[in-house]
Amino acid sequence: MLLAIAGATVAGPLEDADDAYKRGDYTIALRLYRALADHGNADAQESLGAMYDRGEGTPQSYAKALKWYRRAADQGDADAQNNVGDMYEHGEGVPQDYVQAHMWLSLAVSNFSASDKESRDKAIEDRNRVASQMTSAQIAEAQKLASEWKPTPTLKPTLKPTPTLKPTPKPTSKPKPKR
Repeated sequence: MLLAIAGATVAGPLEDADDAYKRGDYTIALRLYRALADHGNADAQESLGAMYDRGEGTPQSYAKALKWYRRAADQGDADAQNNVGDMYEHGEGVPQDYVQAHMWLSLAVSNFSASDKESRDKAIEDRNRVASQMTSAQIAEAQKLASEWKPTPTLKPTLKPTPTLKPTPKPTSKPKPKR
């Protein structure tokens, strides 16, 4: 019995959302991702952005996709930074802006882990494609913006502290009976 319990794994809310998405239950996935995204979870924000981007479980909306991608990207999520760069490159949800596209793609390149070589290489390819459309001054501006960028963690709502209750003083004498 103990071995069965020790081998069991407990899924968390993000895993539950991922599982719902994988099985095509987009309504549940959207609801679960949204709850997590509202509390600052960058992975959920990126996934929610992808659902709006592709119109999965919700009407397709580049504006909403960008909103959620940007929240995750601002926290340093490389996938979200890559997606924001793509949206600026193609003018989806924002006016086309190669400087912004290059900046976000550069950030994605620097934030993809070494173990995620495929994603990093794709971001490099995308950034190079964008750079081919830019002047040297625009590339320099994008590089400057990327070098000055700092992640901004999302402020998570905090619970208000429970007020400290003062102990009720013990009566020094027996209460008087009511008449």
